Amino acid sequence: MKPRNVILGIDGIPYELMKNLSDKDIMPNFKELCKNYIFLRLKSSIPHISSVSWSSIITGKNPGEHGIFGFTDIIRNTYSLSFPNFNTLKCKPFWHNKPSQRHIILNVPSTYPAKELNGIHIAGFVALDLKKATYPMEYVEFLKNLKYEIDIDTSLAHEQSQELLFNELSRVLSIRKKTYQSLWNEFKWDNFMVVITSTDRFGHFLWNTYENENHENHDRCLSFFREVDDFIGDIYSKLGENDTFIILSDHGMESVNVNFNLNTFLEQEGYLKLGSEGKNYNRILKETKAFVLDPGRVYLNRSKRYPNGSVSESEGKSILDGLKNSLLDLKYEGKKVIKKIYEKEKIYHGPYVNLAPDLVIHEESGYQPKGNIGKINLFEKDNFSGMHNANAFILINKDIDIEYPSVENIIEFMV
Repeated sequence: MKPRNVILGIDGIPYELMKNLSDKDIMPNFKELCKNYIFLRLKSSIPHISSVSWSSIITGKNPGEHGIFGFTDIIRNTYSLSFPNFNTLKCKPFWHNKPSQRHIILNVPSTYPAKELNGIHIAGFVALDLKKATYPMEYVEFLKNLKYEIDIDTSLAHEQSQELLFNELSRVLSIRKKTYQSLWNEFKWDNFMVVITSTDRFGHFLWNTYENENHENHDRCLSFFREVDDFIGDIYSKLGENDTFIILSDHGMESVNVNFNLNTFLEQEGYLKLGSEGKNYNRILKETKAFVLDPGRVYLNRSKRYPNGSVSESEGKSILDGLKNSLLDLKYEGKKVIKKIYEKEKIYHGPYVNLAPDLVIHEESGYQPKGNIGKINLFEKDNFSGMHNANAFILINKDIDIEYPSVENIIEFMV
């Protein structure tokens, strides 16, 4: 049989969790794979969020090349938010770079709306309409018959019922598994990619059930990951002898201590001035020097880019230097909340660096940066128990001549 490439994404799961649960035989299929496959830490994107990471994974490019810097952006010459999607991606994903090959692409985040390809594409989160998420359209009825779900019902998380949420995670994971199984033999394909996103939702809302072994729902947590492991084992059982199999995550997860609202900090320090008219970023006044988009992307209020922009090119560097010093001094209960601050020119390259944030915050463990604007409190807590970190993982049955690969070069080993 002709060699094929199979890629299983497990969204939001760190290297440490996979190692811990496989070592404890909670995930025996993954443990068995580790005996003969290469299991490594994988560097996530900057910032370490799904829209950026998956865009890098499927294109092999950094954000300065593919143009995705977050789940939101500001429309040029306005202060209005836009929501980048698959149409915004500036580089082709691997399945469009190989039009002669046949592909099945299932539930990859930030690939909505689905586009024509040689095969089947069912887009993942954020996908607003199943019809627009599906190519070709003839598979919409097939998905409806499977009771297909693009994402879990996250409103259950706000009902403070962990049991209901675990049930929802398992239900959607089961549907995802049935869907991939149904498509596996649909036609002869070269590349099959499917992503599990229930794991990311687990991390945000239920991380405490994993970290606290005495938690009343710890056993339910382990049961969920046994289901994930069954998914892994089911795919592995279908592989041909010469197939390449990759399992990877886009970013990791860890316990969250507190959120810090960076726009509130900029207000307190005099960098951000908001008026009483308008909503959100449309309240920005000309006296503003900088503002923040989620999760920790700092933009100068540049005179040639925004309606009330006031920062000239000549003064940009001095403002950024002062801002970095102020941010690095930010503390919560005596502890620093920011570990490092990246300048765009040092982390991005390509034709779209001019669209990148001027600074990107890398937080200390447990402290989650936020881009909420108009918030009163600098620090606050919510019902999320987990937050993203950069500690992703990869497992592959090919030699990788890199000690610590990144999401940007992983496509070299994929297809």
